[in-house]
Amino acid sequence: MKIARQGLWLLLLWALAACSRPPLVQQQSYVFGTLVEVSVYGAPEPQARQAIAAVLTRFDELHHQLHAWQPSELSRLNAALAKGERMRVAPELAAMLRDAQADSAASNDLFDPAIGKLIALWGFQADAPSGKVPAAADVARLVKAAPRMRDLHIEHDTVWSDNPAVQLDLGGYAKGYALDEAVRILKAHGMANALVNIGGNVIALGRHGDRPWRVGIQHPRKPGTLATLDLHDGEAIGTSGDYQRFFEAGGRRYCHLIDPRTGWPASGMQSVTILMSGAHAGTRSDALSKPLFIGGPAQLAATAARLGIADYLAVDASGRIEVSPAMKARLR
Repeated sequence: MKIARQGLWLLLLWALAACSRPPLVQQQSYVFGTLVEVSVYGAPEPQARQAIAAVLTRFDELHHQLHAWQPSELSRLNAALAKGERMRVAPELAAMLRDAQADSAASNDLFDPAIGKLIALWGFQADAPSGKVPAAADVARLVKAAPRMRDLHIEHDTVWSDNPAVQLDLGGYAKGYALDEAVRILKAHGMANALVNIGGNVIALGRHGDRPWRVGIQHPRKPGTLATLDLHDGEAIGTSGDYQRFFEAGGRRYCHLIDPRTGWPASGMQSVTILMSGAHAGTRSDALSKPLFIGGPAQLAATAARLGIADYLAVDASGRIEVSPAMKARLR
């Protein structure tokens, strides 16, 4: 009887320990025009929820700071640039613009946040696309004006442009920047294990218990995933695709990823996913997936090599999948 009671007591202790184990805490929100999910593992729920709330508050701040077509610091800057005026901006925005300039230069301007006027012309600076193909002459006029990030001058925190056609749209940069900010905030709150997903742009912190965080790469045309991937601490994936913001007209799909060289939506790819690690992994995974998508399948390997991207998975317009050797070794 004594042994039985001792066994029962040990069983109760095990059950209580299992019940007190910190849960996986998750919260969703809608920011940057997409669904956001923050997951924290292995921390007491009150602290985890406090950390997640801080992340979502920061996301909301960035959303309102960087909005391209509603009142924001960025829209005020665009108004000043259009008038040929100089404007002093927050140090954080000045740093973002310098970083985006560097990424633009490295990509031979395939990543070009200065083409906001083209994005607006195609109806993508709205909550839902307008669904109208603009006049070819209007597209050609903006392409001829050649707005580029190199037209910007950033002296201390004062910004101006030599080219009044420059209109900034950081939609291809902000989500990645927000991922890095999320990691910074989570660490500051003592969170060691978390996963942050902003519309398919994902970054991992630590692990999910005894295994890495596992994420899926969405199929651009079918429900479900192309493959799954284990993300290790500090790694991020960024996906550029034609399946989230697009419209169809005349039997053709027009996506929000505009080729600065032609002024027309890029049409050579269905999706490109890249894996990045190290400093600013979130920002780079977002920004640098764009030149691979816009450059198209013929330039895929060369563009990836020039940008130092070893891990990528791409689906071209015909549905053909191309995976780099480094990424292939990581996929399930």
